[in-house]
Formats: sequence, structure tokens, C-alpha cells
Amino acid sequence: MDAVQATWFPAIGTTAGVHATEPETFDEAVNTARQWLEQLDRAASRFRADSELRAINARSAREPVTVLLSPLLGEVLDAALLTAALTGGLVDPTVGAALLHAGYNDDLAVVQNRTGWTTDGEPEPAPGWRQINYTSETKVLALPAGTVLDFGSSAKAYAADHLAGLLARTLPGGFLIDLGGDIAAAGTAPEGGWQVGIEYDAGRVAQVISLTNQALATSSTRHRVWASGSGTAHHIIDPQTGAPSERIWAEVTCLGATVLEANAASTAAVIMGLKAPAWLSAHGIDARLHSMDGSTVMTGNWPSEHQVTGAR
Repeated sequence: MDAVQATWFPAIGTTAGVHATEPETFDEAVNTARQWLEQLDRAASRFRADSELRAINARSAREPVTVLLSPLLGEVLDAALLTAALTGGLVDPTVGAALLHAGYNDDLAVVQNRTGWTTDGEPEPAPGWRQINYTSETKVLALPAGTVLDFGSSAKAYAADHLAGLLARTLPGGFLIDLGGDIAAAGTAPEGGWQVGIEYDAGRVAQVISLTNQALATSSTRHRVWASGSGTAHHIIDPQTGAPSERIWAEVTCLGATVLEANAASTAAVIMGLKAPAWLSAHGIDARLHSMDGSTVMTGNWPSEHQVTGAR
């Protein structure tokens, strides 16, 4: 692992990590990642005043909208719709209005430092992802009035998969992309694989696992939290109620063939609460679930504790 170079920087509302095995292409990899994530933010941010999504949401919140999407925002929407399909609609991109109602209406740092926030009325169920009329070939999107989109539960995962693949196709060596716990690797892995720490409880590393041909994603109700009129709110919305899901799990980490698949499972598990371990097991998903009371449940073939192999 000594040959691996890494850097971290803020991007798309989280911390982005770029790891590379070839020092001579490291700077180019980092520059490529920075530039592409900036393009993604301009396309899909719910908060940037100049973003493509912000303009669409401003209209669709009050009236029906039919609009031609940019290729990049179209890919983000495709990823969100696939996530919804994989989870039977539990992870739904039409929860934008519910997030606004819960108080998540600005960058997280602003929301967390705000005082005196109160909700207006009771939360309402999300319109539902099947209300989205979208054709990938034409990139034409039609939304009914009152539908506000949010890609917070799928865009980071899509971005990690895309960036790792892009770097491996265009540069020699191996690359690991970490976008706030959504981790994808591509190219030639270091000897022994990528050593990835599973962090819980304010940065405590509970376990280290080796990644080679898998991706990893963690969904948490511990970090993106803020004070609301009804107590502590978080960003993972149950579309059936329109409210933040019950905080049974502090973190759920899943392995998958892609980050998008792993993240779909981890986010759905948070929403499912106590039913999550049975659902993950039934779908053959390797997962580690860390509860708010500190207990841990593992499903599938999640690596056992004795397989810890080092530090990231």
C-alpha cells in the first residue's frame, strides 16, 4: 500500500477521496475527478442557484414540467430510477419536497447551524418514482406539478462508479474513489487489495476489509442530522410517510458489484428498520448493520472480524 497516493477535497456536498497506484498519473487523476464532480454539481445539485436541477425543481414544485435534460443529468436520473426499481420504490427520487419540509433546504452546514426551525404541518408521502415520465433515448423528462426531485440517495453512488471507471479507462494503474463512504475501485488493485476501514462512532474504525472486485457503500443516520421542530431529523426519507425514517440503524454498509447496487441496498435497509436483516439476507447481500444501541448484525458473506487485514 506504500505506493498508493491519495488526496481528499470537498465536492458535491461531501468529501471526495482519490486514491491511485501510479504516482506519475496521480495529479491528472485528481484534476479529472475535480472537474467532473464540478460538472455533476452544476447539473444535479438541489442547492446551487445555477444548477440544472434547481431550475427544474423551481418550476415543477408549482406546475407540470416537460424539459430536455443534459446528458449528464439524464444519467443521474437513470441511476435514480434504477435505484428505485432495485428497492421496490423504497429509495425514491421524488422525496425532494419531503426533505424541504423536514428542513433540509440548504447546504448541510447551514442547516445544522440554524436555530428555531419548525416544520409546517404534517409530512406527506412522496409522489412516487412512477410519476416520473422519462425517456432515456430522447432525454425528455415530464413531471406532474408538486414533484420535487432529489438525487442525494443515488448520485454519489453513480458518481463513484463513473469516476473509477473513467480513470481506469483513460489512465494506467488502479484507482479507488471514495465519495462520503460510497467507494468504487477500478483498474489494477494494489497487492492485497484496497484496504478499506468501516468507520462508526465519530471515526472509530470497527473493521478493515480488502476490496478487489467489489464496491462498497455506507448509509448513515448519524452524520447528516439537524434539529427540527419534532426533534432530530436526518436525510433518509421514507417515501411512504414523507418523514425521515426511524433511526434503528446508525450505519448500514453493503458490498455489491457496483456502488449503485450497494448504496441502493444500504439506504433501503435504513428505511426498512428492523426488517432490514431479513431482506438483505433474502437478497444475498453482504452487509454490516450497526444499530443506534451499538449492537452489530451481519448478513450474507460479510467478512468476519478475523479477516481484518490492516489500515486504510
